[in-house]
Amino acid sequence: MIRPSAIFPLRSARPSGFVGVCGGALALLALAQPLLQPPARAQAPAQTVQPAGTDLNLSSVKSLLSRGDAAVASGNLAEGRRLYDLARDASRRLLGFYRDLSGSFRGLDARIPREMDDKGREALTLLAEANLRLAAVFRRQNQPEVAIPLLVEVVKIMTPTNEGGRKAYQQLVELGFVITPYTAPGSTTGG
Repeated sequence: MIRPSAIFPLRSARPSGFVGVCGGALALLALAQPLLQPPARAQAPAQTVQPAGTDLNLSSVKSLLSRGDAAVASGNLAEGRRLYDLARDASRRLLGFYRDLSGSFRGLDARIPREMDDKGREALTLLAEANLRLAAVFRRQNQPEVAIPLLVEVVKIMTPTNEGGRKAYQQLVELGFVITPYTAPGSTTGG
C-alpha cells in the first residue's frame, strides 16, 4: 500500500518569513472582520419594490384580466381571449414560483412561507378567474368543447365549496356535461 505522504511530501505547517507573517495576519483579519463591523440596527421590514419593467406579479395578472374584460366588452373576443390566456400563463408561473420559495424557506423563517402561501392562494384565485372568463368567451363563440376543460379545472382548484367552483360547476350543468346539480350545504339556491 502506498502512503499518501510518499506521493505528496508534506511541508512544514509553520509559516516562514515575511510571506508567512502576512498570510497569518490576513487570515486573522478575515476572521475578525465580522467583529469589527458595527452591530446591525433593528430596521423596519423592507418595503417591496417592484422593479421597473417586471410584469411577473399579481397586479400585472389583474391588469391582464381587466384589459381582457374591456376587450370582450367592446366585442373584440380574440383580444380578450389572448389577454385571458396571458393571465392564465402568468398565474401558473407565479403559483409555481411561490410554491418553490415557500418550500425553500420552510423551517428557516416562517414569515416567508406564510407570505408565499398567501400569494400562491391569490395566484390560484386569479387562475380560476382567468379560466372562468376564458370559458365564457368560448361559450360565446359556441365552442363548449374548449370551455369544459377550463371549467373542470376551476372546480378542481377552487373546489365546489368555493363560489368560483360552484359557478364553474353550474356552467358544466348548463352545458349538459354533468346532469346532477350541486347545492352547497347551507345555501338556499341550487348550483
